[in-house]
Parts: sequence; C-alpha cells; structure tokens
Amino acid sequence: MQQPPHSSLQVAAVPAQRVPVRDRDQDAPWHTEAVCRRDEAGLFFAPSKEPTAARLSREEAAKRVCARCPVMVECREHALLQPEPYGVWGGLTAAERRVVLARRRRRELELKKARAANRIAAAG
Repeated sequence: MQQPPHSSLQVAAVPAQRVPVRDRDQDAPWHTEAVCRRDEAGLFFAPSKEPTAARLSREEAAKRVCARCPVMVECREHALLQPEPYGVWGGLTAAERRVVLARRRRRELELKKARAANRIAAAG
C-alpha cells in the first residue's frame, strides 16, 4: 500500500525534485512529485480540538500548497478513490471530498437511469 505523500514518513524522505509534468517518469508513483512532501505534514491534518478559525486558516494554507502542486489532480483522485476520511488532499478538505463523491454517485445513478430508459425506448 502506498504511503500518503504528506505522511510523516514521506515528509522525512529525501526531498522530491521538481520535474515538469510532460517529462515525468510515468513509472514513478505520482506522490514522488507532491509539493506537500516538502511542507509541514501538520498543515494538511487537523490537530485534536482545533478551533474553527485555526482550522479554516490551516486548510486555506494547505490548499495554497496544493494549488501549486504538479500532481494535484492525481492526489485528489487518490483521495476520492480510497476514500481518505481526513485532511486536505488534492486541494479539497474531507467535507469537500464527501460532496464531490455524493455528486459523482448522483451523476452515475442518473446516467444508469438514462441508459435504461434508452434501452426501453429502443426495444419498444
């Protein structure tokens, strides 16, 4: 199982070198280029009993890190597919990821219903 890019183990690893996306080694794991590997891991995860104002400020700072990351999309998809229940991943908080996942489920259900209606119409 892959370690998250901003886990304490990965943060302590040798800093990743910034490589343009188009030249990236396609066999290397996406998280080797994650900008968060060079930042404070605590920025991405809430400490216990964190006041709301502090949480919002920390999450915005984490999102700014994500915004400049060359693998933000891969990170976000990882967090949505796992699904990661905590922290900021791919520029989204856990609550924002839950919204995205709910929208995806609704969209998939609508597409499924539309396909079924099309099959019925074609058969009739």
